[in-house]
Amino acid sequence: MKLWGGRFQKNTDELVDDFQSSISFDRRLYRYDIRGSIAHARMLARQGIIGNEEAAQIVRGLEDVLADIEAGRVEFSVAAEDIHMNVEQLLTARVGPVGKKLHTARSRNDQVALDIRMYVKDEIDQIRRLLGELLTTLLDLAEAHVDTVMPGYTHLQRAQPVTLAHHLLAYVQMFGRDADRLRDCRRRADVLPLGAGALAGTTFPLDPGFVADQLGFAAVAQNSLDAVSDRDFAVEFTAAAALIMVHLSRFCEEIILWSSAEFAFIELDDAYSTGSSMMPQKKNPDVAELTRGKSGRVFGDLITLLTMLKGLPLAYNKDMQEDKETLFDAVDTVKKCLLIFRPMVATMKIRREKMAAAARGGFTNATDLADYLTGQGVPFREAHALAGRLVYYCLEQGRSLEELTLEEFRQFAPAVAEDVYRVIDIRHCVDARRVLGGPAPQAVREAIDRARAMVAQVCR
Repeated sequence: MKLWGGRFQKNTDELVDDFQSSISFDRRLYRYDIRGSIAHARMLARQGIIGNEEAAQIVRGLEDVLADIEAGRVEFSVAAEDIHMNVEQLLTARVGPVGKKLHTARSRNDQVALDIRMYVKDEIDQIRRLLGELLTTLLDLAEAHVDTVMPGYTHLQRAQPVTLAHHLLAYVQMFGRDADRLRDCRRRADVLPLGAGALAGTTFPLDPGFVADQLGFAAVAQNSLDAVSDRDFAVEFTAAAALIMVHLSRFCEEIILWSSAEFAFIELDDAYSTGSSMMPQKKNPDVAELTRGKSGRVFGDLITLLTMLKGLPLAYNKDMQEDKETLFDAVDTVKKCLLIFRPMVATMKIRREKMAAAARGGFTNATDLADYLTGQGVPFREAHALAGRLVYYCLEQGRSLEELTLEEFRQFAPAVAEDVYRVIDIRHCVDARRVLGGPAPQAVREAIDRARAMVAQVCR
């Protein structure tokens, strides 16, 4: 008979058992379930709801169950439906009827909410650590390439010269926000729901504060209905995970482009590339492509959670069982991608000369020419038009701005002097942009220092 089967006159159909069972995926929550049950048993004894010796038996039995699961000696039962009831059955088989007292003053509703919250908190800590490792790698790479000039792009067209360090620091900001979002999300996950029962609490004199202290929760749920029906923290985590995947995917898109023969800015290490079964010359950026593709999984996980919750009345509904596979998939996907992305970036070969050559092409110094003319007293809109006409003249001549003579410049803009060549030099174009957040080496070094402090704060 089911643990809840007292009012039923017949067993559930085998198809129903299989359909509603979650043990195939929620088994990964076993450590959290047992930790929560140990804290609950100790609280019951502390409050005089069960005897001290009974609690001690239950705790020892749960520790034995944990050891058996860890050792691979347990075969979970589909008929027991989920990890909670599996653990309870395993416990009762070891300690006898006293094991049946463990579920006093709690429901699977607050039990599963507890397990998921503990799981999310732990996974947030792990993902923040992985983000910290990635951020440190990017900052080390940026420090090595403060002077590596490359083109910056808009619309995937060469726009203005920047440095590789400056480009990498843009992703440092993105991943830093990701870590900070996770830190903030963890605060809202750090609320103990145990004690809410099925939805209306219990008549037993519980001490949720004691359980919160035992399990390391910062707060206790303030409403029993909300405690068992809230999955906002899971949605919020998955939304943060989706943004991590957005940022990884954007970076991967650039790595894919940069490693192509058309760009040739980088070469990926052989350990993070694959070949073709037909074309022997190929070196494919499959790791970057797979990471880019896996972003869709996490976006789907987020939509699944939102859709699952949107029409649910209070309090718990069986629909909410669908939260786990989705949440687990988001966690697994983000962790796998972060684990492989960091060494892929750390080992790629940077082709500085290719980046510099690209920065010198495409008239990326045209804005500096317009700014120079503005400094000579030409209104910016006129200066912009003059620089544009000079670019068009160069295109017709098959030359660059640097290759024009002073006389040619003065045909379009009489105010141009000899110092124009210094101003439109690509290196100068970068060095002159010393504003906060700009690509000039000194500004970048200062940004790296600030970013290291940020990482220490949001990833610890």
